[in-house]
Amino acid sequence: MPIIRNLGRAASQLLQSSGCGCGVSLVPVRAIGVSPRQVASDASFHSVTFSESDHPRVLITGGLGQLGVGLAKLLRKRFGKNNVILSDIRKPADNVFYSGPFIFADILDYKNLREIVVNNRITWLFHYSALLSAVGEANVPLARAVNITGLHNVLDIAAEHNLRLFVPSTIGAFGPTSPRDPTPDLCIQRPRTIYGVSKVHAELMGEYYHYRYGLDFRCLRYPGIISADSQPGGGTTDYAVQIFHDAIKTGKFKCYLRPDTRLPMMYIDDCLKATLEVMEAPAEALTMRTYNISAMSFTPEELAQEVQKYVPELQITYNVDQVRQAIADSWPMNFDDSNARRDWGWKHDYDLPELVTTMFSYLGSDSRVAQAN
Repeated sequence: MPIIRNLGRAASQLLQSSGCGCGVSLVPVRAIGVSPRQVASDASFHSVTFSESDHPRVLITGGLGQLGVGLAKLLRKRFGKNNVILSDIRKPADNVFYSGPFIFADILDYKNLREIVVNNRITWLFHYSALLSAVGEANVPLARAVNITGLHNVLDIAAEHNLRLFVPSTIGAFGPTSPRDPTPDLCIQRPRTIYGVSKVHAELMGEYYHYRYGLDFRCLRYPGIISADSQPGGGTTDYAVQIFHDAIKTGKFKCYLRPDTRLPMMYIDDCLKATLEVMEAPAEALTMRTYNISAMSFTPEELAQEVQKYVPELQITYNVDQVRQAIADSWPMNFDDSNARRDWGWKHDYDLPELVTTMFSYLGSDSRVAQAN
């Protein structure tokens, strides 16, 4: 970061040439890969407590993915449209761009990200930028850069500017040696994907920054997330979204997992609700920094049977993708989320029948579904 270092030297020369005769102590300028943040051993950072009239200022990174747009809509309804800034490196659709503040933000550009936080007086940061499991395996260097280097930038900025930071984790943070049915919050984690490894890294780094610097880090391990308003994005659980689109468009669905592959799943409204609830939970209620959350667990065969209640003629074939099947076989079959339910009152609203009904209520304008109804 030569620009930052040059700014530091220029500031030092300016202060040293001052004629006031005052002794000035410069705070070290942070440069990636050169020197970490220098924090006094007794430093204590805590995120701001907000009153009803003083809402948080929110930044969402990676906001054009599956969850960002929905989260922005929820937070804007709660905190006000102009208090929630959506960001990404991609061009947003018109309906997203005009629905509230949007800004270009590259998490690998530390200086730019820091300027965004400072200039917009950000107090809450939701860090959704990441490459998912199957996509990450296809481009490990890019996944390492985005999922790990980008996280380091976000952690340093959040700690420096006293933010409340949310970073999602995943069922992919567990591996084949983890207990699978159910999987508790605390157990062995040895994932075999770069996505999973990066998420374990995020969990541990966030907890370290909490205890070392007082960073208000909060994290949820999401199961597979199902939503009607986004296309599959390269995740291993995305079959559970694709089946609805294919059922309506073609009446045929080809699944890349075995019919008996059981994985924990959740409808997006439950996911967003849990994310807001854990961010608003009093710090003293949290006994850990990373929680499992769950709603339901099903197999492709069980989901297909429920979908066929709406599209009876749906034809299903199984063409197993060995890469994604191996990933799924290393993941939990059921999540134990009892700590989240105890500590901050987590409770899901959607089980499998409600999930399928809701998905078709959004997608089911096709005559095939209308006739079934």
